[in-house]
Order: sequence, then C-alpha cells, then structure tokens
Amino acid sequence: MAQVRKAACPLNCWDSCGFNVTIDQDRVTKVEGDPEHPITQGKICGRGRMLETRANSSQRLLHPLKKVNGTFEQISWDQALDEIAAKLYGIKEKYGTTAVLHSHDYANNGILKNLDQRFFNCYGGVTELYGSLCWGAGIEAQKWDFGNAWSHGPADIGNSKNIIIWGRNVARTNMHFYEKLLEAKKQGAKIFVIDPLFNATAKIADEYITIKPGMDGLLAAGIIKEILRLGLEDQEFIERSTHGFADLSRLLNGISLEEISERTEVSCEVMTTLANVYADKPTSTYMGLGLQRYKNGGNTIRFIDALAAVSGNIGIAGGGANYANLQVGQSFAFEELTLAHCRTNYRQFSIMKQAEEVLTATDPEIKMIVVTCGNPLTQVPDTNMVEKTFSSVETLVVIEQFMTDTAMLADYVLPTTTAFEEEDLYYSSMYHHYVNYGPKLVTAPGEAQPDLWIWTQLAGRLGFGEDFDFSREEWLKMALKPLNDKGITLEKLRAHHTMELPVVKIPWHDHTFQTPTGKYEFTAQQKGDNGLLTLAVPDESKWANPKLAEKYPYHLLTIHPLRSNHSQNYHLFASKPKVKVEIAANIAESLGLEKGDFVKVWNDRGEIKGFISILAKVHPDTINIDEGIWKEFGGSVNHLTSNRESDNGLGSTLYDCLVNLEKIK
Repeated sequence: MAQVRKAACPLNCWDSCGFNVTIDQDRVTKVEGDPEHPITQGKICGRGRMLETRANSSQRLLHPLKKVNGTFEQISWDQALDEIAAKLYGIKEKYGTTAVLHSHDYANNGILKNLDQRFFNCYGGVTELYGSLCWGAGIEAQKWDFGNAWSHGPADIGNSKNIIIWGRNVARTNMHFYEKLLEAKKQGAKIFVIDPLFNATAKIADEYITIKPGMDGLLAAGIIKEILRLGLEDQEFIERSTHGFADLSRLLNGISLEEISERTEVSCEVMTTLANVYADKPTSTYMGLGLQRYKNGGNTIRFIDALAAVSGNIGIAGGGANYANLQVGQSFAFEELTLAHCRTNYRQFSIMKQAEEVLTATDPEIKMIVVTCGNPLTQVPDTNMVEKTFSSVETLVVIEQFMTDTAMLADYVLPTTTAFEEEDLYYSSMYHHYVNYGPKLVTAPGEAQPDLWIWTQLAGRLGFGEDFDFSREEWLKMALKPLNDKGITLEKLRAHHTMELPVVKIPWHDHTFQTPTGKYEFTAQQKGDNGLLTLAVPDESKWANPKLAEKYPYHLLTIHPLRSNHSQNYHLFASKPKVKVEIAANIAESLGLEKGDFVKVWNDRGEIKGFISILAKVHPDTINIDEGIWKEFGGSVNHLTSNRESDNGLGSTLYDCLVNLEKIK
C-alpha cells in the first residue's frame, strides 16, 4: 500500500526544499513539495521532481565496474575495494599520500557527504582542491569586505522599499525567493533587474537594465560616483563604521561617468536613477553567481558591496548586500566530522586548473584521482585539457550513480545511492536558514552503496577503521553537537523534519564586522595593494585585449540549465537534448541567422556545435549556451571556457569568454 513520507531535496541549490515522497512497494513513485515546510511551502521545481526518475532509472549503475583492456567488467565489491585499497597503500608507501588527487564538487548537499574529507585526512592528507567553480570569487570578496558572507533572512525582503536583483534569475534558480518578490511588489516595493539577459525575473521588474557582460563592478562604481556627486552618501556610516573610503574616493576621481557608461553600455541617466534608488532606503541588493565568474569577479562583488555601504544599506532591515549565507553551514560540527588535524601531508590544486596542475605535478606526480560528487569532464573548464588529464593518470576511481562522461574514463566505477536510499541532513548556504531531515525511504537497487559505506570499508582495509566506527545515527548526532544547546537535536529533526537554525537575520546590524579593523573595509587592510578596489574589466574584452576581441567578437555566457542541476539530468530527459546556441538579435541580423540554423561556436580553446535560438531581449553581441551537456548530446560548453582563476584566486572565469560563430551545413 502506498504511503507518503516527508523528505528533503539533496540538490546543491538555493532553495533546499521540503518534500512529500510517495512510496509504493519499496519504490519511489512520486516527489512533490511539502506544504508544511516554512519556506518552500509545497512548491518544488522540475529538477526536484526528476529525483524520482533518477532513483528509478534503468540506467543506474548497479554493480562495481573495472575497466579491463578498455572494456568495463562487473566485479565484486570485495575485489573493487581490495584493489583500490592496495593501490592507495602502495602509492602512500612509494610516493606519499599527496600523489592522490581528490577531485570533488557539490552534487549532493548531504552533511555526511563531507566524510570523504575525513577519509582522505585519516589516510594522511592528499592533494585537495581549493576554490569554487560556482561562487568562490564572491565568497572571498565578501570576506574581505565584511569578514564573512552573510545574507538577510528571507522574510526581510518585506522591509525593502527598493529591491535590486543583480545578475540573478531567481525565477529559474531560486523560485521561492521569486514568490517573495511578487509579494513585495504587491506591497509597493520597486524591483530593478540588472542583467545582460532579459529573463523571467526581468519580466516582473519595474525597470530592467541591460549591461555588457562582466562590467557590473564598473556600473556599481558609476552609481557610487553619482551618489557622491549628489551628496546622497550615508556620511555617518562611512565615518564611524568603514575603513579605506579615501582610497575609493581617489579611485573614482580618476574616471568620468561617461567613460564608465561607454564600457558598461549603460547610460549616465540610468546610473543617476540608480543612485537615487540606493539613497531611497531601505534598498536591498541580491546578487547572482554569474557576475563574479570573470577575472575581475572578486572586484565586481566588492564594488557592489561598496555601493550598499556608501548608500547606508548595510545592517538595516530591508537592506543588505545579499550574496551567500555561510552562517547556515557554519552551524554544524564540520571540524569534528572531517578531522583535518589528522593529515600529515597536504597539497592543494586550484579546482579550475586541476587538470593542468595534474599534468605538471612533480614531487610527487599524481598517480591516482578519486572523483566524488562531481562530473569534472563536463563541469570543469577547458574540457579538452580535462579529458587529456583524466585519461592519462594511472588510476581513476569514480563514485557515481550513472555512467557520466567522467565515469567513462575511469578504471573503477563504484555505484552509489540516491538521497532516498540513505539518511542525511540537508541545508543550503545560499538562501534560507532551515535544516531539513532526509530519511532513508527505499532500498538501493542492485549493489549500490552509500558513499559512507565505501569510505568505511576502505578505511578498514587501510588500517584506520576505528575512525569510521560509528553508526549513521552517531555521525548525524556528531554533526549537530554545536546546536544541541539551541534545542536542535536529531530526535527533534526526525520528528519535525525541518528546523530553523540560529542565525543573524539582519547581518551587521550592530555595525561590528569580522574584519581585522572591525569595520566594513573598502580597502582590505591585510591584503596590501591587492586589497584596493580597482576599475578592472574582464580579461577577454575589447578593453583588456582588443586583438582577441577582434578575432572573437561575441561574449559567451554559460548559465545553469532549467531542468538539470548542472550535468545531472540530461540523460534522463524524455526527449533527447541538443546544444542550443542562444544569440542576441544583432548577431542574427549581422550573420543572417535564423532559428534552427546549425552553427559552430569556437575560440582558441575548442569548439562546440549547436542549433540557433534568437533572444529578443539580450545585450548586443551576447551568446548563451547552457552548461552541463554530456558528450553524447553535443558536448560541454566548457570546450570553450578558460581555466584561469578570478582576481582573488578562489573563483572561476567561466563567463570571461570570447567566441566567434558561423553557420555550417
């Protein structure tokens, strides 16, 4: 007999939804929203509903696989684990533990997914990745400015008079915030959307401002310049609670508003309008992740932060420079879970440059790569180099649910469970501050096993099994230890399914910041000259590299797909996906292109082919190709993207990308 159970979405997403999951004969038959969840209130997106398809797909990996003479053969778990453990032991003895690279991302938001770090730390410490393909430059930027990256609670938008949505299509990526926007608009708030793409969020805006990709920091600089010219700055906040304002003033004196307008392709009149909007407090700013995926990405977020600070919209209800909400994840006992102190050796590679760094690594060379929670062959920039690297390493181990592009290259593929087949806790450090409980609902198919079981088995074979000698319940209780005195326990979470974490809902309300000066820092004091704001532009732009821009005249964006979290669902679509090349109307007109034309998009890094779609409202000379497409469906757009790092070294430059385009037969 079918029953409905409460569960939680595991996807690495803004919304972290509550679910009602229908179970019939040990099988998930439907995934719907939980109307009792305090934030998501019964509404979920197509990506969440697709989790039923993922769990039941006939394409699931069911048994451990080993590649023998280029062909995968089914082997037993004992054989797979014995052989992998033997290789790990041999590498440790002969080369040292840092000859192993742990390549990971965040395909699943379960707290216990972090126990892969515990395994590698107890092994002795391996080569790990730093930075983030997704949001790293912006996180680091806000740490320089505020000391941390915290956002206002979801309900605070009701206090905003004006709301700036900057480079963030919440209708696609943050649907419950979109509902809040509609409510705020009904209550009289004005909504402004700044984005190169006219998206679904822009449709509900009172004003849409189109901007040249990568020039968002300059636009913020122009608005600040107008605020200062009009005398609209919050002088009291600047004098009492900030550091480095004189540096900012000197910088802005060196450029005219007309120069900023020319580079951003936003009129001076619009900047004047936005200066008055920011001064008409409270004005809240909600930033997306794409606008910091450029070489100047950290500087961009810092300039938008500075705009909120100069206008006095920091620490007030209805204000804020809202980017991430790291205080949510900072609630849990990750240090106790991961045991970082156990590693005796340690090396880091940039997540963006991991392929390049593997190829050039010495002392020791990389002998093994272990991939968890990710599909780097599709998601990491410069696909050609990634494929070369992951094909050349001696041993590649991939823990996966499906035969992804990365798994196809592996020597061992280990089948893992879906979220409905294991118990865990889920949260998101992007939007709301609730933790959700996800129970085990069904039995995993075939021989699929949780990641934690795999680490426990390998730990036992390598001599540190006692570090994994805990039940799943004990692990979850360990994670929640810091919250017990706040009344949040595993027992209560199991009973209530979601609980509110103890966070500050209006960050910096006391104007005490976590920076070295205790103030908001326009100039990051500990960073020397690197801590100064600059009028930086993208590396791949006519302002920084005119010859490159002449050869490749179009700016490529690679936004998130609508129905797949990154590369996770393309193989599960009812109809076969294909590469869609979305172009600005001026490109179509100049090249004589029509909807459905087959084209090649290329630059010095590679090429990709797809079918034209013309966007009526998009910034001139702009192209978009959704990221995450598998090789069998046309290939990843990352054949075109650069593996360079952002200005502060912790973010990607995926959007800092110029290309050319031509019609082909």
